[in-house]
Amino acid sequence: MRKTKNKLIRIIISAAFFTAAMIIFNITKIHKYIELFSFLAIYILISYDILLRAARNICHGKVFDENFLMAVASIGAFIMAQYSEAVAVMLFYQVGELFQNYAVGKSRKSISSLMDIRPDKAVIIKDGAEKTVNPEEVKIGDTIIVKAGEKIPLDGTVIEGKSSLDTSALTGESIPRSCAAGDAVLSGSINVGGVIKIKAEKEFYDSTVSKILDLVENASGKKAKAENFITKFASYYTPAVVFSALALAVIPSLITGQWLVWIKRALTFLVVSCPCALVISVPLGFFGGIGGASKKGILIKGANYIEMLSRANIFVFDKTGTLTKGSFEVISVIPESEKDKILSLAAVAENGSLHPIAKSIIKAYGKEAEKGYEIEEIAGKGIKAVKTDDIILCGNKKLMEDNKIVFKENNGVGSVVYVAENGIYKGSILVADSIKNDAKETIDKLREQGCKTLMLTGDNDNIAKEIASELGLTDYKAGLLPADKVNELEKILAGKNPTDVAAFVGDGINDAPVLMRADVGISMGGVGSDSAIEASDIVLMYDKLSAIPEAKKICKKTLRLITENIWFAISVKIAVLILSAFGLANMWMAVFADVGVSIIAIINSMRAMRVK
Repeated sequence: MRKTKNKLIRIIISAAFFTAAMIIFNITKIHKYIELFSFLAIYILISYDILLRAARNICHGKVFDENFLMAVASIGAFIMAQYSEAVAVMLFYQVGELFQNYAVGKSRKSISSLMDIRPDKAVIIKDGAEKTVNPEEVKIGDTIIVKAGEKIPLDGTVIEGKSSLDTSALTGESIPRSCAAGDAVLSGSINVGGVIKIKAEKEFYDSTVSKILDLVENASGKKAKAENFITKFASYYTPAVVFSALALAVIPSLITGQWLVWIKRALTFLVVSCPCALVISVPLGFFGGIGGASKKGILIKGANYIEMLSRANIFVFDKTGTLTKGSFEVISVIPESEKDKILSLAAVAENGSLHPIAKSIIKAYGKEAEKGYEIEEIAGKGIKAVKTDDIILCGNKKLMEDNKIVFKENNGVGSVVYVAENGIYKGSILVADSIKNDAKETIDKLREQGCKTLMLTGDNDNIAKEIASELGLTDYKAGLLPADKVNELEKILAGKNPTDVAAFVGDGINDAPVLMRADVGISMGGVGSDSAIEASDIVLMYDKLSAIPEAKKICKKTLRLITENIWFAISVKIAVLILSAFGLANMWMAVFADVGVSIIAIINSMRAMRVK
């Protein structure tokens, strides 16, 4: 920012002197050498850095760049006694660079704001006392104390205390998340409540905050096709226009003898031909798109994935943890009129069990289960709870059949738990993994955009069919092992058209191979496994599927702006180049074709950072 401020001051001073010189020398007649040295002083003030860069690049063998073009054009104008035009070329070029620096700085700011989530200290308990250390020094198993207003330095589990966490820097969500003993917490979150003690589960280099920063810092390293094209284009384009300008100056002059006329046209040609608008605005557009997406908690690992996601028209989803919440819930109790009684009996039997189904029943009951029962686990069937003459059976239909209990079969999709007391059937509980709140909305939006939506899952066919039907998926495959998912994706990739792009969305360890094989891998960052996040190309930090259509929209907008810049810059430059070759364009038109077009393209690129 300081460099940009200094440049702004230099531009203002140079512009003031330039304006004063123009007024004085137009009103009064002063010796031509005074005029020369006055404009030369202004010229050196405004352009010394460009001239130095051009000279340095020539010494390093990098001759044909925009610095060289501007230096040759402006020095040539001085030789032809076009002093005001020479200064104007450099003055407006510096204005263009100022806009570029501002735009890049603003784009970097949206990304580098993530750097604020990097914790600078950790307070651990060592030998019964609190000790402040660098986060890199904390070991797995250490106890960390985090007070109100402090950042959580490492991923871990709360072992004491209750609080609320501001996770907006990680997830984009403005509502704080509550945490208590037993809850997992992520590094980079800010404690906005009471004091909590955390057991470190990962070292700093492996923590969430470190991985996010690494993703962002390396995102610009992967260039999109448009960026690669512009870089290659500039390497051929610049020497081509230099030699074209040389030919324009020499060949017609040899024929007509009008050396001054054709040299001036060649210098104008050089100024126009500077590829700044293309070289600056295209990467800036991609950078802005990555920055705009990061504001929404969507981390795109490279500009090439912006292109890929914008064209993605086949979306393949994992089920558990992606389309569904990944945790069991009690969906229904039959009969509904006996819900409390059935849940209380089931809670007695399931109390103390660590099985996900048991936990979901205890959670649905919401009260403390009656104690004093002797619990017997019957492998593959369920649980028997006995207290004097009271016998509770809780399990699958085999448990009911073995105990000669007449029951009514529940055909709901999910896991069914049958409950009986003292030989009498009481009812059934349907437990299933519920669909995420925004899953249907996401699938509908993708379908409206003409995208195919498929699901690959290891779950049974009945559950997969029910979810596919409820969400309106194009197709599904069930009962798949991790290797089977890769094979199914291979079939999808082999059967698609060359212009189609297949994206896979997943969250688990078993999804990592498929995420890597897909054209675009999208992982759920908040609950997703480390391997899934590492293997993916795009990370949704706040686990909302609705971010996928939003990310696709951002990518399309970014590419549209870049395409607009390319066509606008090329069209204006070609028009003014033709005019300059025929002597119909002056240096002021050349300045607009270079600096003016660059400024307009840069401002247009900055729109990629604005996300509604």
